[in-house]
Formats: sequence, C-alpha cells, structure tokens
Amino acid sequence: MRTVVVVGIVASVGGVALVASAREDHTDQSAPITSPAPVDGAAAPAALVNAAPESAPATTAENGTESLPDLAIVEIETELTDECTIEPKTITVDTDSVQVQCLQQALTREGFYNGELTGEFDFATSAAVEELQVDRDLFVDGVAGRETGLELGIWPEEELEVVRTPPPPAGAMDSWGYPLSSVTSLGDDAPPLPENSGSGKRVVYERISQRVWAVDDDGNIVRSWLVSGSQYNNEVPGTYTVYSRSEQSTAWNGRAILPYMIRWLRTDIGHIGFHGIPRHVEDGSAYQTEDELGTRLSGGCQRQSDPDARFLWAFAPEGTTVVVL
Repeated sequence: MRTVVVVGIVASVGGVALVASAREDHTDQSAPITSPAPVDGAAAPAALVNAAPESAPATTAENGTESLPDLAIVEIETELTDECTIEPKTITVDTDSVQVQCLQQALTREGFYNGELTGEFDFATSAAVEELQVDRDLFVDGVAGRETGLELGIWPEEELEVVRTPPPPAGAMDSWGYPLSSVTSLGDDAPPLPENSGSGKRVVYERISQRVWAVDDDGNIVRSWLVSGSQYNNEVPGTYTVYSRSEQSTAWNGRAILPYMIRWLRTDIGHIGFHGIPRHVEDGSAYQTEDELGTRLSGGCQRQSDPDARFLWAFAPEGTTVVVL
C-alpha cells in the first residue's frame, strides 16, 4: 500500500499560502496520512522526503516584495505493509482498533472487504469474516479466531504460546494418586487457566498453547499438561460434554491404536477426543515421542503422554464438561 503526500507552497504577494495536502492511493484503502500507526508486526513506516533544491532562487514581485519560489514540492512516501500479525485469540467488537485494522487489511487483500480501514469491528467487518468462513468451509460465526486468522495469514506464531514447565521430580504424583509425565505440572506450578474457561469440574483445552487443564469442582487445577493437537481446522472451539469412551480404539484409517480414547466432538469422518500417543498397528511403535508434545501433529484428536492419558481416563467419565478455546 503506497501513500504519497504532496504539499505545495504557492507564492503570494507579501505572504505565503499553503495548499491543502493531496493524497494518491494505489489501493482502495489506506491508513490516515497523518502519522499512520504501524500495524502490529509491521515495520515502522519509512519516510522519503524530496524537497526542492536549496539553490532555488527567490523571486521579487513588481512592488519589490520578495516571495518564495512558485512551487516547492515536499513528497513523503510511506509504505504501509499488508503483513501484520494479530495478538488476541479472538477479534470481536471489543478488540483493540489496531488489531481490527490488521484483520480488515487481510480481508481486503483476500477480496472479502472493501470498506475503510476504520479499526472498528462493525457489521461490514463481521459480514466479511462470515463470507470468508463460508468460502473456506470454516465454522461460521462472524468472529475472527484461530482458523480465520490462519486462513488470512495473520495468526501469531503458535510455538511462542507454548509454555514448557520444568519436568517434575521422578516418581511425583498428583492429588489423585496418578504419576506425572515429563510435560505435567501441578496446581500453582501450572500455567494459569485461560480467561472465560468455564467453571466447576471440567477439562480445558487451549489450542494455541497446546495445553490441557483438569479442574476440580472447587475450581482448583489438579494438573496441567501439553498435548499434540490437530494440524487442521477441525478442533472447533466451544463447550462440550464427554459422550463416549473406549479404553482402546482404532483410528479411522485402521492404522493406529488409540489408548484411553475420550470423545467430545463428532465430525463427518469420525470422532475427536483425547487419547494416549498412538501406536502403529503393525508393530506397536509410537507415532511420536513425549518430547514432541506441545506441537500440532495429529489429524484431529489431542495426543497425550501415557501417564496423562491414564489420569484423564479416571478424571473425565461420560458427562464431563470439556471447554475448547
């Protein structure tokens, strides 16, 4: 996006008059021409000033009054990049204007929005988000979350959101008497629960941090651990209930054994849920290591270490609330 500001200084008898700024836009939208704030993640705007030569002579009017050159041009060229990254996990009506402007820029680039870059999450912006979601076969709600952000190329680098806590001491157990894995933490040692993650006994799964929390009836964190969630856009945020469980299940393609399967979401091609690290049917080898937990590697489910899968099997019978963020 290129914005050019031209300021003309016009000669007058006995004084100087300033011509109003003119703006040339090479795209349909641009940020305000006065001190445009760089969108988060973008470089600060660079300015290139081309002034008239210092040697340009002054002129003298017939009445002897000296005036400035007929036209001195100051051109300020500002590059406004479409490359930006949002900070919040969801962009709605309450989101900071700079983040909304980043969303509007990306929607404009993809051809879904043709309004001004106002920084306001208004009806036109929400409608553009819905149009994108329909077009890309996403969950349609008019709110810009992870899947929408990924489609627009404005989602933050997720690895930066993954918190890896120190491994617990060998043989450490939780208050339920279950051993901890190398990616498990307890109570106050666990990362804090995300905002708006529900209340009461529940399992909370935050996709951007690839982390699960088990919360008891009093709202206390029993334990928290890293998982390997889906590489795709099939983990739909919302509040769910565990509806089915299998101590051992098989992947939809028949190639993997899934221990301690706890299902919370039905899809057109199968069920999504928590389970232990998958094993190859042919030789029983693991699909991934425990060290790789915290990285998106699955086709839909949330893979857990065996100790965490055994704990969750005990903690989350059918009817347990699952909150996905």
